Amino acid sequence: MALSEFPRLGFDPFVELRRMQSEMNRLFSGFSATGTRDFPPINIWLGENSVVVTAELPGVTGDDVNLSLEEDVLTLAGKREPKAQEQNVSWQRRERAYGSFSRAVQLPFRVDPDKVQARFNNGVLEIELQRLEADRPKKIEIRAA
Repeated sequence: MALSEFPRLGFDPFVELRRMQSEMNRLFSGFSATGTRDFPPINIWLGENSVVVTAELPGVTGDDVNLSLEEDVLTLAGKREPKAQEQNVSWQRRERAYGSFSRAVQLPFRVDPDKVQARFNNGVLEIELQRLEADRPKKIEIRAA
């Protein structure tokens, strides 16, 4: 049966396929190529001349995290160690991952490495990065002729 022979009842199979593909993309967007979620989970938001990155790092201290900045890429790296009492037990369920982690974040603009502030509070790392002065939008004066 040709597609043109389907009755016109408002059903478009291609619309449904696109909807399913979109839903699958949404479901798998948070997973890396290895099938695990990216760690740490982050949020990024923009100010007029700054960008703020927050990362959730439960079970990690500020001393366990290293931050580096190269051009417009911010890298968070560190290690989360299991507690001593968690090492020699028989697990029924273990969902928290331990070990080394690294996450590189492409920033929306170049930032001034001398004006980066990082704060760690209650397992949340907040990094505020200021846009380079040379890259800030400039107002251009228009003169009458």
